[in-house]
Amino acid sequence: MEVAILGATGLVGQTFVRLLENHPWFEIKHLVASQRSKGKRFSEVATWEVSEEIGEIKIESLEEFAGEVDLIFSALPSLIAKEVEKKLAKRVPLFSNASSHRYEEDVPILVPEVNREHLSLIEVQREKRNWEGFIVTNPNCSTAILVLSLKALSKFGIKNVNVATMQAISGAGFRGISAMQIFDNVIPYIENEEWKIENESRKILGKLEESKITPANFEIAALTTRVPVAHGHTEAVFIEFEEDVEREEVKKALVEFEGLEKLNLPTAERPIVYREIPQPKLYRDLGRGMTVVVGRLEKVGERKFKYVTLGHNLVRGAAGGSILNAELAYLEGLL
Repeated sequence: MEVAILGATGLVGQTFVRLLENHPWFEIKHLVASQRSKGKRFSEVATWEVSEEIGEIKIESLEEFAGEVDLIFSALPSLIAKEVEKKLAKRVPLFSNASSHRYEEDVPILVPEVNREHLSLIEVQREKRNWEGFIVTNPNCSTAILVLSLKALSKFGIKNVNVATMQAISGAGFRGISAMQIFDNVIPYIENEEWKIENESRKILGKLEESKITPANFEIAALTTRVPVAHGHTEAVFIEFEEDVEREEVKKALVEFEGLEKLNLPTAERPIVYREIPQPKLYRDLGRGMTVVVGRLEKVGERKFKYVTLGHNLVRGAAGGSILNAELAYLEGLL
């Protein structure tokens, strides 16, 4: 299938290119970015050594991109993405990392190991909007990491979740934060991030009923921070269950959580591994960046536990997650 990548020169866009460079199903045909990069060969802007074939692709501007491909991946900023994605998705399946369409009733926020059944919203969306294509979104990067462990533990009945994130600087993009701001510092505020984690988690873990999603009803509160780490978001999670369980039961639910291995999707990896002391520098690249690490699990009261989870924000939390979404849609015959 021929694919295009929108926002191809940014951090997430370049991660898309790297992950798709030798993909067995998807072939990069168009790289699209701003007028500033128009006409440049991709090798001129890439931050790693790309193949000659990919490096020679000339970057197109959004204005000139005709959308004549089988599939589109979008790494556009949300303010730009809203209208551009809507226009293109009328004809072409589009998988977006932007937040512009995540909260629309007929648009799934997809994490395949968690809410695979939400893909059926695609047909609802197509019928409602009279589209040939569709939009499927990724969650916020911190949400994508968090919901894997929450899904694994949902069998115990989640009553309440509190999470404090320590997010890598690459989550802010190339121009998002200066070295002077982050060096020797922790910034305890990321705009709109806490609301996204709280609301996206409930939508992803919600039930699909009568062609719409009823959000999960547990309470969740998030506090987000930016820390001087290059890649990999770390999250301290405090969770209360409906039933009382022991630590070994909770740990077993995490390590035995099944992913998509049986489907043989090219990007799928083991979704969760357990390490006693999770650290982004050591573990962010596990499973080619698609595996989330959980550790420091402790019981802290009746029905209450705390643990730490981490994952690669550009891969599991962005481009890799979006590619996995597209692979699942392809397998389901939706592309």
